[in-house]
Amino acid sequence: MTKPLTKDDYSPHDVTVHRDPDRLRRVVRALRGAGRNIALVPTMGALHAGHRKLIREAKVMQNTVVVVSIFVNPTQFGPNEDLDRYPRTFESDVDMCREEGVGLVFAPNAEDMYLPGSTVTVSPGPLGDELEGAVRPGHFAGVLTVVAKLFNIVEPTYAVFGEKDYQQLTLIHRMARDLNFPVAVVGVPTVREADGLALSSRNRYLSEEERLAATTLSAALTAGAHVSGQGAEAVLKAASDVLAAEPRVSVDYLELRAPDLGPAPENGDGRLLVAARVGTTRLIDNAPVLLGTGDE
Repeated sequence: MTKPLTKDDYSPHDVTVHRDPDRLRRVVRALRGAGRNIALVPTMGALHAGHRKLIREAKVMQNTVVVVSIFVNPTQFGPNEDLDRYPRTFESDVDMCREEGVGLVFAPNAEDMYLPGSTVTVSPGPLGDELEGAVRPGHFAGVLTVVAKLFNIVEPTYAVFGEKDYQQLTLIHRMARDLNFPVAVVGVPTVREADGLALSSRNRYLSEEERLAATTLSAALTAGAHVSGQGAEAVLKAASDVLAAEPRVSVDYLELRAPDLGPAPENGDGRLLVAARVGTTRLIDNAPVLLGTGDE
């Protein structure tokens, strides 16, 4: 029999922080037993307006309690990446969750998420070695493994992710389908600054000059989308020309794919994706395009 919740487990009037996975699982099961749905918003913290949008989308789902996870997942960082310096702003993150009416924050320690001797991971399949996976080997195995853990602990009805990390979102959709997770994975369009820069926790690494140069990524996507009626070759050329005009941007890849990240169609919906380094900061962005509908 599930124990009744106490104010230390959950308060409908304030955000409650849990670090222990087993205790959080007990709380969400009790909430579901009381007829509530659970909407999970997985994050690595350093929350910004893009995360606010995810939380707000989660809140409008029917009869939900929103759970925001804050966990800098070590298994998705490569040996030369920014795990140690990744921004950690826990107190302000919780304040944002409180402002947005989040019910529960799950902030586990790495030792609780990865028990000693853990060896089993989730394989992302072939797509995990393409695009981001080609530049960051093992990254998506780390992502899918921690998301699978969160799905098992939180047992959400809904899980909300941003489209800025489009390949990640695509792989999470596939994992939920292929491994029969009973969760609806929801994608939310990228939130941008007024000048087009996609919001990212890593934007705070950028100097003022680098911040200006970083807008080239969204400008390239816009240029490509503008000529999408002329076909794939025109899209890639327009985007490439914009990127080449900014010497402070070093491009890792610029690719045009189908919405499921298979080969791009001659006509119909596509997705234009870019990754580049600005100074020491690596940024990604993407945008939908509609291919082959006539000259624009």
